Amino acid sequence: MTRTNDFTSGSIFMPLLRFSLPILAALILQTAYGAVDLWMVSTYATAADVSAVSTGSQLLNTITQILVGLTTGTTVLLGQTLGQRKSEEAGTVIGGSIALFGVLAAGLTLFTVCGANMMSVITQVPAEAFVPTVVYIRTCGVGLVFITAYNVFGSIFRGIGDSETPLLTVFIACIVNIVGDYVLVAVLGLGAFGAAIATMAAQGISVLVSLSVVRRGGLPFSFSGKDIILRSRRVVQVLRMGAPVALQSGLVSISFLVVMSIINSLGLVFSAGMGVAEKLCGFIMLVPTAFSQSVTTFVAQNMGAGRLDRARRGLGQGILASLCFGIVIGCLAFFRGDLLAMLFNKNPEIVAAAADYLKAYAIDTLLTSFLFPFTGYFSGMGKTGFVMVQGLIGAFCIRIPVSFLMSKIAPVSLFRIGLATPSSTLVQIILCSLYFFWLEKRTKPPKLSPPKNRSLPLRICERGGWLFLASKGKS
Repeated sequence: MTRTNDFTSGSIFMPLLRFSLPILAALILQTAYGAVDLWMVSTYATAADVSAVSTGSQLLNTITQILVGLTTGTTVLLGQTLGQRKSEEAGTVIGGSIALFGVLAAGLTLFTVCGANMMSVITQVPAEAFVPTVVYIRTCGVGLVFITAYNVFGSIFRGIGDSETPLLTVFIACIVNIVGDYVLVAVLGLGAFGAAIATMAAQGISVLVSLSVVRRGGLPFSFSGKDIILRSRRVVQVLRMGAPVALQSGLVSISFLVVMSIINSLGLVFSAGMGVAEKLCGFIMLVPTAFSQSVTTFVAQNMGAGRLDRARRGLGQGILASLCFGIVIGCLAFFRGDLLAMLFNKNPEIVAAAADYLKAYAIDTLLTSFLFPFTGYFSGMGKTGFVMVQGLIGAFCIRIPVSFLMSKIAPVSLFRIGLATPSSTLVQIILCSLYFFWLEKRTKPPKLSPPKNRSLPLRICERGGWLFLASKGKS
């Protein structure tokens, strides 16, 4: 039986922290074993294989981000259903999600396998790396069913308040991937093809572990194969909540690619410096991401239970916990970014450029401690449409224009260009705060007027869930 959490009663901070830490650890492992692929290929294969893995993994990561956004709908819907104590409906939520994502996985596999050549051309892969890139993309495309299933199971476990099972599965996947990389790349010399096989095998093993947990009764409600059918109502609910998050993730990723192209145009040192810094930022941003996912589950359960007051307190506690980590990481990135950059590159000029960029991201680390729990809160409430809108405003109205403007101011500084990201985050926080208070105003009870005739005895009556004072015989 998996360890589940009912967040609708009891203390908030420590249960939320205990739930967040395994999510954070799982995210770190996911990011780490992606880096192991590139390290193994860099060490034991050719430059063409390195280019293939780098380009192919970026394309696959974009698809994965879209899938993660879509599965948010499953997490929210399942959490709200359990919060309402409708455990008999939870099985249909899971079954409908599995059927929906099964169809999506088939479509994505067909698109990736058939479109590998086209994607390699669009990304302007060097001629020497073209064939291994196509092979890498097609191999990973065949394994997209495992990537999809892994993310669906992760959304289900988060929805029931279990963050430890996903950690176990990704830990096993990490071990399998490292062993597979060594055997296939280092020993057998299969290059990018071997790295792709190792990655897909790791994902497949993690899915089998998740299935084993479910088959052993690891869910706090009944679920069987009969529940796995496409129900139009469930499909619409999952897509309505998840599609905006998926769209936002995809378009925000594109905005960062635009910023990268602006910096790439400034020269090799700036380009390499940003590349090193972005690798580090990938790890830095895992902390607020973990708390965002945790707050989503917490809020979804409490919204289902009608505990809006508790959901608000969960938001505050999530911001507090995220900020505690953010201050430590932010100070390290701002004051000793050079030490962090040297983990990936020893060139003094590149290290200095990366450290300059990391100073701007250090500011963003503090700001995302507020923004990410906010977006998790609104996602848990089912307000994913607003999450999408504020994300797109920040990306395309602030981040890209500010980056372009700063790149034209001499002398060019990666710190100033990097300030586009915290500027975007600040605007998004303002939008989230305004929306939060607007929702608060809508949910406040009406003001009660004192009875005109104070001589009449008063009694308490209830209308529409609110308590009113009313004169006897007049209510």
